[in-house]
Amino acid sequence: MHLSVVLVSPARPENVGAAARAMKTMGFRDLRIVDSEAHLQEGARRVAHGSVEILDNAKTFPTLADALADIPFTIATTARSRAKFHYYATPAELVPLLEEKSAWLGSAALVFGREDSGLTNEELALADILSGVPMVADYPSLNLGQAVMVFCYQLASLIQGDPKEVAGADDNPLQALRLRAHGLLDKLGVADDVKMADWLDQRLGLLEQRDTAMLHRLLHDIEKKLAE
Repeated sequence: MHLSVVLVSPARPENVGAAARAMKTMGFRDLRIVDSEAHLQEGARRVAHGSVEILDNAKTFPTLADALADIPFTIATTARSRAKFHYYATPAELVPLLEEKSAWLGSAALVFGREDSGLTNEELALADILSGVPMVADYPSLNLGQAVMVFCYQLASLIQGDPKEVAGADDNPLQALRLRAHGLLDKLGVADDVKMADWLDQRLGLLEQRDTAMLHRLLHDIEKKLAE
């Protein structure tokens, strides 16, 4: 499975360099940076030490949505206590989830937020599932380089070996399902049910391929019945 690492508005060049070094150590290559030029500064190259090609080849984007435009599945990292979302996986729990996804989605992104404030709720809403590193409650959060290393170490097995051939023609069946579900809520006149909409957005990312296909079929049948 191809895994991209996305850093949103990193402020300290040294943190970006540490993230690049962690990525190369664990075999990751695709670094995407949102709304920042920290990777171009000397501090990033100094700390990267032997992995400057990760910085040189980094892709930059103005927004997180732009960075994720070609990626069908997104994991956003956050502090569990600060998130309004409920569906959450530890780094270890991500491994079997992504192993299943690799057969029908092919690629995924791992998103890290700002050093001081993390990801906004609007940015978290772009993710299919949330994750974070379990820590002792009264200990401060990991810095950016440490967090990237933890996730890259845990997920390194997913990028090893020959890439799997992805079955199916739909580029992003989960995104299509999400749009279809929200469209149905509109047709039913319950789109303002925030609790229901949030539950859909959060839960769909956990579906396996067969469940996704079956739910597409169910929504199709409901849409067909409503159109009669």
